[in-house]
Amino acid sequence: MTEPLLAHATERGRMYSRSVAEPPQVPSITTVIAQAQSSSLGGWFGYMAASALAQDPRLAASLGNAGEMRAVIQDASKAAERYRDDAAQRGTRVHSYCEQVALRALGRPHRLEEARTELTQQGEGAFAARFDEWWDLYQVKPIAPEITVWNSELGYAGTLDLVATIGGRLCIIDFKTRATDRDGMVKPLDGKVVMQLVAGMKAQESLVDPHTGSWEPWKYGNDPILLAVAVGQTEVRAHRANPEVLREHWFKFCALRRAWEAGGNAAVAGRPLLPVPPPPRTAAVGVPTASAGSSGGVAPSSDQASPSGSVAAGRVGEIGLPVSSAGS
Repeated sequence: MTEPLLAHATERGRMYSRSVAEPPQVPSITTVIAQAQSSSLGGWFGYMAASALAQDPRLAASLGNAGEMRAVIQDASKAAERYRDDAAQRGTRVHSYCEQVALRALGRPHRLEEARTELTQQGEGAFAARFDEWWDLYQVKPIAPEITVWNSELGYAGTLDLVATIGGRLCIIDFKTRATDRDGMVKPLDGKVVMQLVAGMKAQESLVDPHTGSWEPWKYGNDPILLAVAVGQTEVRAHRANPEVLREHWFKFCALRRAWEAGGNAAVAGRPLLPVPPPPRTAAVGVPTASAGSSGGVAPSSDQASPSGSVAAGRVGEIGLPVSSAGS
């Protein structure tokens, strides 16, 4: 897969620039969607760690040795990250192969055999074989692989896997590398892919030349079929985004874009929390306080001179704490 020249890794996620000479300006489609990351991943992280610990051959020997046990546990705790990174690298290899197939079909320079060899060397050649079968079965006619798009109105950009025609219909296609379940079927796709597809459809411009920063009006947003294609080692399955739900998924994407913006604004707004010291101690009501310089007489304290402890109330109020009214 060709790395988009205008994509940049930043502290706020992946962002895009208008040309190679300009700084990044807008978030990527995937960065926006990442604002909706599920909070239920904790269980999966725990399962991956426990599974790695149980399968570690060093476990038995480490019992009774605190140092060795810590090393085993530390390695197990990173199991989820290793799985995620391995899956990302596999996805990159599979996407690269899909792109090379499209480039060859367009008669453009390609490195198809090299991409196939990379998959085979990793024991992933079945991905290429199943994809070839799907490509021929669906009679895919590529138009634009790995095309970068931009939406100035909402403020986002992204790179679409493929624009093509299938059966004479214009399609925007997103490929997802998926594992195989126990029944030998490709695992189902995440519904968030609909947001990714509809955001691509709603683009306003597409990139012509990243070096000169030239763009042209988006030509493929007029009622395309939005396809999410799950590429597995046993099969490839194509799913169409339901046209009846595109509006709601677009609205959700817009809300996540605003959340990304608000998160950035909050991050630079200043310290989110300020320490609050306790209020100054005051004398209890009714306890006499000697006045400096008095000859044995008792002068009322400032607290006593204030009705219903208003001095204490004022001091507490000065640090921003709520003050209950008398009798409340």
